[in-house]
Amino acid sequence: MPIAIGVDIGGSHISSAAVDMEKSEIIPGSYFHGDVNNKASKEEIFKNWSRVINQSIEPVKDQEILGVGIAMPGPFRYKEGVALFERNDKYESLYGVSVKEELPHYFSKELPIRFLNDATSFGVGGTLINRTKNSHRVVAITLGTGFGAAFLEDNIPLVNQKDVPEDGCLWDKDFQDGIADDYFSTRWFISKYQQISGKNGVGGVKDLVKNKKIDTTEIFEEFAENMSNFLLPHLQNFDADLLVLGGSIAKSHDLFMPSVLKKWKSNNREVPVAIVENTEEAGIIGSSYLFNEPFWNKIKNNLPAI
Repeated sequence: MPIAIGVDIGGSHISSAAVDMEKSEIIPGSYFHGDVNNKASKEEIFKNWSRVINQSIEPVKDQEILGVGIAMPGPFRYKEGVALFERNDKYESLYGVSVKEELPHYFSKELPIRFLNDATSFGVGGTLINRTKNSHRVVAITLGTGFGAAFLEDNIPLVNQKDVPEDGCLWDKDFQDGIADDYFSTRWFISKYQQISGKNGVGGVKDLVKNKKIDTTEIFEEFAENMSNFLLPHLQNFDADLLVLGGSIAKSHDLFMPSVLKKWKSNNREVPVAIVENTEEAGIIGSSYLFNEPFWNKIKNNLPAI
């Protein structure tokens, strides 16, 4: 069976696994996770990344491995494999570094690497996981420390066309008094908690849900209202037939998605929603798909440099 290593890199972690390319499934015993100090030197970051990747290579080292696909946060030149992290509080020691040229030197086996935006990788992987839904036009979003998005047609990420927002992104688009990332990320919930309670002490949505000192209904209702108003025009413009939802905030989807769907229905728009329980797994499967050659040939010349 054809195998590729899929990698999901976050701001402070890395996860990887060997993926059965025919089934788009993670091979048991090959999934590994590690923490990463994003303020470390280039060498230390590469050592930490490769340590986890090499653990995933080990169980399948005697089989043919097509390559290593990496889901990478931006800003990054994905086609060339060059990091552009600068003044964004993560991996700044990699600024201007060709990850494509340098990281493979740390691998236990000589393998090519390819890159895809992390939100796009989640979208591709989430669509593959939910392929039984037979959807052709998919919007995938991740709600967590940041707000990621991808627009896909027959699982091909779209970036430059009229029915897709510029660069295929939503995080940087105007919304209310700022940009979407200000309203659809963990820091919005933390800010709202502080406004209502007058206190600090909640680190994220998980803490907020567990907190019994205040009624969180108002917070989640406002989040649902914002999400409904912001997303609906994009879903309509793209004519989406599936919304794939992931990220840490999505684990509390039962507290806001029913309201979102109700609001969309009142606007005569019903979009099925698929919740991906394991966002990292979807990112891994999506990044490994870079070694599906028909897929790669369709996207390689349209990868964003952001």
